Amino acid sequence: MKTRIRPLTLQELEIMKVVWDLQTTTVRDVYEALLRRRKIAYTTVMTMMNILETKKYLKKRAEDRAYVYRAARPRSQVIKAMVRDFVDRVFNGFAEPLLIQLVKDHRLSKKELEDLARTVEEAE
Repeated sequence: MKTRIRPLTLQELEIMKVVWDLQTTTVRDVYEALLRRRKIAYTTVMTMMNILETKKYLKKRAEDRAYVYRAARPRSQVIKAMVRDFVDRVFNGFAEPLLIQLVKDHRLSKKELEDLARTVEEAE
């Protein structure tokens, strides 16, 4: 049986986006990146990164006097799992209502609609 990936909170996802972008990073690097967007405590970032390591989203190694972190899971794998979890919880596993909602709620350009149609055709 496949181990289910524990979902990310919004704050955890925000940290993971920074880690994915930087590839290898320290708590200080993530803290400074987040601080440019909003006020956050260094200790909060450190705690969240420890939680992400426990959840197996991050791996760390000691280097000099700091830990260096990297993503343990690729961005695409995590996003895929999060979308699947959302569709299961909100739409009982059916993706069509989600797609219809996205098309209705977002003003998609003609090109975006054509790209979506092409993707659907390729999936068939």
